[in-house]
Amino acid sequence: MSYKVPVPAAGPSAQPLANPVTVVSPQFHATYPVDLVITEKMMSLKEGTFTVSDVNGNLMFKIKGSLFSLHDRRVLVDGADTPILSFRQKILTAHRRWHVYRGESSDAKDLLFTAKKSSFFQLKTELDVFLAANTKEEQYDFKVKGSWGERSCTIYTGDNTIIAQMHKKHDVKSALFGRDAFGVTVYPHVDYAFIVAVVVILHEINMDRSGED
Repeated sequence: MSYKVPVPAAGPSAQPLANPVTVVSPQFHATYPVDLVITEKMMSLKEGTFTVSDVNGNLMFKIKGSLFSLHDRRVLVDGADTPILSFRQKILTAHRRWHVYRGESSDAKDLLFTAKKSSFFQLKTELDVFLAANTKEEQYDFKVKGSWGERSCTIYTGDNTIIAQMHKKHDVKSALFGRDAFGVTVYPHVDYAFIVAVVVILHEINMDRSGED
């Protein structure tokens, strides 16, 4: 399926990975680093929460969700509101596990990956990400380390290769996106829709730390 997502503007130079990372679709690969600006919106009673643009202001994605939805459901859509991914939180888990499916599905056959806190007690949130085929979960496929509060985190592959970094926006352009904008640099040949999904889950886990596994 082809989504209505513009070609993102190029970010700073970086070495491409030896092995490309594809989780959602090869459509979301670029041969150069991609700088995305994620802007947090006030959540209304109907929906919120983020828009995702490139550094030139071209809309790439929107994340929609209802404040009182079952399983804290979120949906990543393209510019034409076509669903790309659905996020569902597993109820009553200390590790705040989220399941991510293709499109609007919640069927096991459409599961792409899950993400959860690495441990119950954390000063700074760390996430373990497991691809759907990794059912034993003896080793994570991706790791997120950092702090949402500081708008700073790094996403690694299972072999500790950096594939993306989140950072505060300090440049003049960030003023165009609002005070609550922050940047994510996605390395070449890395699925940037997947990276956006992981950052959304990091935010949701940071916002809701209660529950028991």
